[in-house]
Amino acid sequence: MKGKSRHLKRPKIAPKPIEAGISLVDLIDGTFLAYNGARLREACQLYSRHMLDDDVVVGMSLTGALTPAGLGMSALIPLIEAGFVDWIVSTGANLYHDTHFGIGLDLHQGTWQVDDVALKDEGVVRIYDIFFDYSVLLETDAFFREIMAADEFQRPMGTAEFHYRIGRYVAERERVLGQSRKSLVSTAYQHGVPVYTSSPGDSSIGMNIAAMALNGNKLTIDPNVDVNETAGIVFDTKQRQGRSGVVMLGGGSPKNFVLQTEPQIQEVLGIAEKGHDFFLQVTDARPDTGGLSGATPGEAVSWGKVDPEKLPDSVVCYADTTIALPILAAYALSTHKPRKPKRLYDRRDEMVEALAVEYRKILNPKR
Repeated sequence: MKGKSRHLKRPKIAPKPIEAGISLVDLIDGTFLAYNGARLREACQLYSRHMLDDDVVVGMSLTGALTPAGLGMSALIPLIEAGFVDWIVSTGANLYHDTHFGIGLDLHQGTWQVDDVALKDEGVVRIYDIFFDYSVLLETDAFFREIMAADEFQRPMGTAEFHYRIGRYVAERERVLGQSRKSLVSTAYQHGVPVYTSSPGDSSIGMNIAAMALNGNKLTIDPNVDVNETAGIVFDTKQRQGRSGVVMLGGGSPKNFVLQTEPQIQEVLGIAEKGHDFFLQVTDARPDTGGLSGATPGEAVSWGKVDPEKLPDSVVCYADTTIALPILAAYALSTHKPRKPKRLYDRRDEMVEALAVEYRKILNPKR
């Protein structure tokens, strides 16, 4: 008879009964033992025990209506304040709806079981089970248009610079209103976290930029800046002998934009690299339907997005982000001390120039 399989040397499934007052950390570590519960435990442990090491630069993508559900205030802002997120790629919609809170506008808990025609008649907008008055949109649009008319916005710029400048105004509005910790954009500004939007025209912010261009406003968003800055962040990390980790909440364009930094370095610029060191995704999509949201770490390896030697440091949790993110944040904040903010926004030009110097060496090897 053969010896005992190595697979049977793994920990036994023998959880202690759940008792009143159990901590979240003990609940996750002790009872999330199989299926996507186990994947969520692995995600929490990967993030807290490895991705938050001082030498790891953490990029995060945000897809889906997370900020209107309050997840900016409850989870993302505390993670930024703790130094657990170093750069972000988000849908424009998340940043637009985040601004509602920062300028003192209200969103309400609602229900999906409602007559939408009646809501329309009453001037109520619905995001599934979130309600807010139509005036919230109009006031937020007016806020953005007033800011974008300022002289500092009358030129092309990348989305990180745009959101940083917007964040300064939102932070000031929060100060005047006597509130704090309401806006993700404001918090990112204060902590030097660059925030990118992979599809800047695909949101109410982009719609307002386009509308103002019809009246002669000179603001344009330059996607080249974003592609080079995000690649520069990853290149700089590796040049400093650091490691790159990515946390993807959902999929779509923001997920791809975070991951494409490595193909940009390797495939397009021709610079030798291996891929991201850590891959953590929360998704409710499936890869077999062709949705980018469900693309697996193994598939990402074939593109050069993930270092093949680091596949064991990859977790895909098939779950609703609105469930997984608060748990992930609470676990990390409970088990890891805060990190000093890396303030990557302040070093954007330096990182892009280093990337450009390396690229020019490849184009002109004899120089």
